[in-house]
Amino acid sequence: MVVEAQTPPPTPPEEIPKLPGKVAPDAVAVALPGEERVLRAAERALSGQTRGLRALVPFLGPAFVAAVAYVDPGNFATNIAGGAQYGYMLLWVVLTANLMAMLIQSMSAKLGIATGLNLAEVCREKFPRPVVVGLWIQAEVIAMATDLAEFIGAAIGIHLLFPDVPLLAAGVITAFAAFGILAIQSRGFRGFEAVITGLVGVIVAAFAFEVILARPSVGAVVGGLITPRFDGTESVLLGAGILGATVMPHVIYLHSALTQRRVVGATDAEQRKIFSFERWDVIIAMSIAGLINIAMLTIAAAAFYGQNIGPISGLDQAFAALGARLGNGADIFFGLGLLASGLSSSSVGTLSGQVVMQGFIRRRIPLFLRRAITMAPALIVIAIGLDPSRSLVLSQVVLSFGIPFALIPLLLFCRDRGLMGSLVNHRVTTLIATAVIGVIVSLNVFLLVLLVTGK
Repeated sequence: MVVEAQTPPPTPPEEIPKLPGKVAPDAVAVALPGEERVLRAAERALSGQTRGLRALVPFLGPAFVAAVAYVDPGNFATNIAGGAQYGYMLLWVVLTANLMAMLIQSMSAKLGIATGLNLAEVCREKFPRPVVVGLWIQAEVIAMATDLAEFIGAAIGIHLLFPDVPLLAAGVITAFAAFGILAIQSRGFRGFEAVITGLVGVIVAAFAFEVILARPSVGAVVGGLITPRFDGTESVLLGAGILGATVMPHVIYLHSALTQRRVVGATDAEQRKIFSFERWDVIIAMSIAGLINIAMLTIAAAAFYGQNIGPISGLDQAFAALGARLGNGADIFFGLGLLASGLSSSSVGTLSGQVVMQGFIRRRIPLFLRRAITMAPALIVIAIGLDPSRSLVLSQVVLSFGIPFALIPLLLFCRDRGLMGSLVNHRVTTLIATAVIGVIVSLNVFLLVLLVTGK
């Protein structure tokens, strides 16, 4: 028997405690119609009545929402720059980053399934009050930086597609669109997941079309994926930027929240089965995100590398250059992908901020109010005429500060048998995760030192 989780972000554990082994008989009855069908299907999957793809479908969704963070406007900028400057050489970095992301997001999903709590809530339960407050403050700053990048990305997308629309007006349009997406979640988690997945589908379609137009060298793509190498200091720095910004802190908090009470197993065996399904959710969703990132860099390599067109330092330059080099509406598809990326990732970022506030300090404000507050800095940046692309890059730097504060607690909790029970990390998993997190944190510290010293 399984129990339904209300629309994310979840309510604090004081209001809905961790569920005991036996589930209330009317648990599914409180679900919205669409959610009830999903939960009934999940019950059949856990009981073994359905198998294969039919059993997996009810569990798909959380990782697709989380995967949006890996194809946000910041990824557009780094991947295009990497392909334009170094061709296919850094594709192996993108692949490595994606494999790391799969491990991290699997651990986040597992934490929610095993504990019935999200990462922020577990931090609140395990750490002293001053530490919790400090974690909350930095997480709120990170959430605002995240929203700045994603909101500006969507506004740039609108402005590129409709040049007559000023950037500030594009920002206002983005605000209304984001409110509309957030309103969908009031109808249940499945509808919100479907909209986000649909926007990811737009990104996939846009870059699949551009790959066809770019006609990249298949041999060069394969070589770039399987041959780790660099070419000078600048390529190392760019590769470190791609790899070091692999994991977005806010989506680690969110993924654990999306799985914590969405479908709850009444026994250890059911929890393990739920995690096996959610692991496939992560593999599928993150593979799609990885293919998008590989496509971005591949397109830039095929269209710009060695063409003497100068550095591609902004999204507007990439838009114009794609139209000039590939034609056939390549620039329009790039703009559509950027717009879909900004809208979806911005909505996901707002949910993450709600999870952070609710988890760390047991406070919750209306999502629309939070959306209005977090979009204000982006509108201010646009209104006073700051360079949007530069602001986007700086927001990614701010994100780097938050990575250790999300990854290290996640690692500590997932290795704790008393907390995780039968879903505790295996020793090998812990060793690999420790190495991965060490690399990610070290690279972010390295890049921050370079930024501060100016070297």
